Amino acid sequence: MQILIVALLAVTAVLAVLILSKLSKPQDNRELEKAVEDVSRQLAAVSGRLDEISRNNTAVSQSVEKGLGEIRTDNEKRLDGMRKVLEEKMLLVDARLREIRTDNEKRLEEIRQTVDEKLQKTLESRLSVTFKTVSDQLESVYKQLGEMQNLARGVDNLEKVLTNVKTRGMWGELQAERILSEILTPDQYVKNVVTKKGGRDPVEFAVRLPGAEDGTFVLMPIDSKFPREDYERLCEATEKADTAAVLKYRDALEKRIRFEAKVICEKYIDVPNTTDFAVMFLPIEGLYAEILSVPGLQESLQRQYRVMVAGPTTLASLLNSLQMGFRTLAIEKRSAEVWNILGQVKTQFGKFETVLEKVQNKLRSASNDVDQVFVRQRAMSRALKGVEAAEENNLIDFESVQDIEVDEENDV
Repeated sequence: MQILIVALLAVTAVLAVLILSKLSKPQDNRELEKAVEDVSRQLAAVSGRLDEISRNNTAVSQSVEKGLGEIRTDNEKRLDGMRKVLEEKMLLVDARLREIRTDNEKRLEEIRQTVDEKLQKTLESRLSVTFKTVSDQLESVYKQLGEMQNLARGVDNLEKVLTNVKTRGMWGELQAERILSEILTPDQYVKNVVTKKGGRDPVEFAVRLPGAEDGTFVLMPIDSKFPREDYERLCEATEKADTAAVLKYRDALEKRIRFEAKVICEKYIDVPNTTDFAVMFLPIEGLYAEILSVPGLQESLQRQYRVMVAGPTTLASLLNSLQMGFRTLAIEKRSAEVWNILGQVKTQFGKFETVLEKVQNKLRSASNDVDQVFVRQRAMSRALKGVEAAEENNLIDFESVQDIEVDEENDV
C-alpha cells in the first residue's frame, strides 16, 4: 500500500515536471520550480507519514499474530478434546452397533427358522390339498369319460333310431304329445283320429275346438314331420361353406316340405269337420328356422295347401292362445249361471235386511236396559258417598238411603 502511494506521488511529480518543461516563458519556469518544491515537500511529508503507518502496521501485525497464535493453541486444545470425545463416542457406537448386529442376526435366524417351518408346513398342506384336488379332478374326469362313453353309445342308439323312418316319426310324435299334454287338458285333444269323412289315414293329433252349436267340436289336425336326411345334408354343406351344395340341398328340403304339406292337406283337412287349415310340426328349432329362411315358403304353404309350419316354440305359443280362447268361451257359457246366482243373492239379501231390522230392535231394547242399569249404578254411588261422609262424622245419612229407595221405585 505504501509503495503504491509513493509511486503515485512520483508519477504525479514527473508529470508536473514534463508539463512545466514544455512552457517557454521564464515566469512559468519559476512557477514550475515552486511547484516542484511544493511537491517535494509533500512527498517528504507523505514519506514520513508512510513510515509512521508502517511502524503502526508492524505493531498491529505482531499483535494479530500473537492473538492468532493464542486462538490456534486454544483451538488445537479444543480439537484434541473433541477428538477424544468423538473417539469415545465412536467406540460406544461401535460396541452398540456390534450388539445390534448380533441381536439382528439372532432375530433374523429365528425369523428364518420360523418362516422355513411355516413355509414347509404351508407347502406340505398345499401340496396335499393340490394332490387331493388333482386326484378328485382325475376321478371326476374318469367319471365324465365314462358318462361321455355312455352318451356316445346313447348318440349311436339315437342315430340308429333316427335312421329308421318309423322310429323317427315316433320321436316327433312323442315331442308333440309332450307339448300338448303340458298345455291342454286330455279332453281338449285326441290322438290318431281320422278327420276326413270316408278317409282311412289317421292324423297324429287333433285339437278339439268348440263348434257353432253346443256339444259340437271342430278338429284342428297336427301332424309331425322330420326330413332328417335333407336337413343334415344342408347343415353339412353350410359348415363346409359350399354355396352350390347349400342351394341344392335347400331346394331339396323345400320340395320335401311342399310335398308333406300337400299330403297333409289331402289327407286331414275336411271342412266343416276340421278347421280350414292344419299344422305341420317340425320337432327341431333349427329345421324350423331353415324353413323360415326360405323366402315366401311359409306364405305359399298357407295359401296353396292351407298348412301352417310350426316348431316346438311356435306350437306351444299356438296352444297357449287356444287355451286362452277355451277359457274365454267357458266364461261366456257360465255367464247365465252367474246371473242366476246373482238373482238368488238378491233374494237372500232381502231376507237378510228383514233379519237385520229385527236385530236392530233387539239391540235398541238391550240399550234401554243398559241405560236403566247405569241409572241404578249412579244412585248407588251417591248413597255410598253419603255413607262415607257419615262414617267420617259418625253419622249415617238416612236421606241418601231413602233417595235410593225412591229411585228404585221410580225405575220400577
